Amino acid sequence: MDETKTTVAEELDEAAVEAELEALSTSDRKYLRPREIVAFLLTSFGQKNLSQYVNAFRQFFIISFLGMSGSTYGIIMFIESIYDAVDDSISGLIIDRTRTRWGRLRPWLVVPTPFWAIANIMLFTAPVFLVHEWQKIVWVVFAIFVYNLGMSYFGAWTIMLYNITPNTNERDSLIATSKFMELFGTWLPSIATVCVAFLPKLTNNKVGMQDVYTWFAVFLAIIAAATAFYGFKNMRERVPLASREQMQEIGVIESFKNVFKNRPMFVLVLSGFFNGFKSVGVASESFYWMHNSKNIVHQTISGLFTGIPAYIMTPLAPKLIRKFGAKNVCVGSGIFAGLAYLATFFIGICGNDKKGFLVDWSGCNAVINMAVIALLLTICGLPNSLMNVAGAVLQGDVYDYSEWKTGARNEALVQTVQNYFGKAANSVIQLMSGVVISVVGYVAHKDEFGNIIAETNHNVLLGFWAVFCLLPAIARFLYGITLMFFNVTGKTKEQMLKDLEVRRREKIQMMEANENSKDA
Repeated sequence: MDETKTTVAEELDEAAVEAELEALSTSDRKYLRPREIVAFLLTSFGQKNLSQYVNAFRQFFIISFLGMSGSTYGIIMFIESIYDAVDDSISGLIIDRTRTRWGRLRPWLVVPTPFWAIANIMLFTAPVFLVHEWQKIVWVVFAIFVYNLGMSYFGAWTIMLYNITPNTNERDSLIATSKFMELFGTWLPSIATVCVAFLPKLTNNKVGMQDVYTWFAVFLAIIAAATAFYGFKNMRERVPLASREQMQEIGVIESFKNVFKNRPMFVLVLSGFFNGFKSVGVASESFYWMHNSKNIVHQTISGLFTGIPAYIMTPLAPKLIRKFGAKNVCVGSGIFAGLAYLATFFIGICGNDKKGFLVDWSGCNAVINMAVIALLLTICGLPNSLMNVAGAVLQGDVYDYSEWKTGARNEALVQTVQNYFGKAANSVIQLMSGVVISVVGYVAHKDEFGNIIAETNHNVLLGFWAVFCLLPAIARFLYGITLMFFNVTGKTKEQMLKDLEVRRREKIQMMEANENSKDA
């Protein structure tokens, strides 16, 4: 009888210990308050609107309205990307070593805001006093450099995603939710093309195309700044950090050495480099819609349909990731998108003769032609949301892997090294994005009011079509193939998460003990 009581008591003690450990477990505990989730989503929304607008229309505005040649623009972006990569190395070290009463990352939501906001407006302004070519170059160089300098530090907000909760399940859910919210970040920029198409006509050219782009830049900068301040006020950082003393013990050189040992990071860097070639097609998208389809508003109409799958696929992403793994989702999505873009190139409508390489659409009316392009691009975009969510999950694995191997979280430095290689590669991509416009033989023509006249040269239109389809196809193929070598999966990832949970719990207990000793 006594033995039975002893056994029961031991089992109760074990159960109590297990219950205590479970209560401390970061894998089960919920951290995020509704207000924090809203703050992160709004910050994401504001930033997505601004970046989407800049990426989609900056090149088009500078070449078409400021009158800069595509080659000159490409060279500027090439030089800027090299500078930006160096600047990121400095900003990453500064961010990782920041320790303030507001945390490590939150201050960088507000400090750089005036810089990128004002520079963004400059990028979409063509003052009349910019007469000479050198004046235009100085204006664009200054605006681009200041914009990217501000964004180098403001980029800390993306790292907040991996610091406001140590619970990986909660983090993955927030990733999916934020990516879903980002879908709405394409709506406001898309309205710009509608206004560009109709406002000059409705106002008898009192409001020109150039004016529309400028005022949209102001509007979106205000939204992005307001949401950034709201995020600063309402978000908190919870993942335990190394102290200033510990960070000082890990020298700058050693920090870089630790980062360079991060194999999964380099796989993401390489996949991002290949996937970046798609941005050449994105940057040239306005040229296709303005000249091949003869009406830039078609870009918005197409976007209304091509964006629909994202609202369906994004909520499904967490389930697919749990079933197949983030790595496999990215690999499959990349290969599927590559095949879809390749098919679009051969099936779709190339130029003003409405003929594709395999299909002749010249007998169809404009509505059917538009529907064909929208359908093809919708198929191409089906895996985009899956790639966005799964890619963010893989990024979190990279940060966790770095902490697992080095004992200290250094996301900003990891991001810095990623950005260094990414932007070095991006310098080539940016150069291409400008050069391809010159290579296809395009020269902007304007009417007496300064509005753009649609191109009719078939070879130029065919060049726009090739850039629009083939570069994204190649980019997606190489992206999927590269991620086959990502190694933080299966048992390796399981062991990493278990070890990190134990270490973080010990850090928290140590911090609490230090606080208690100070109070005593």
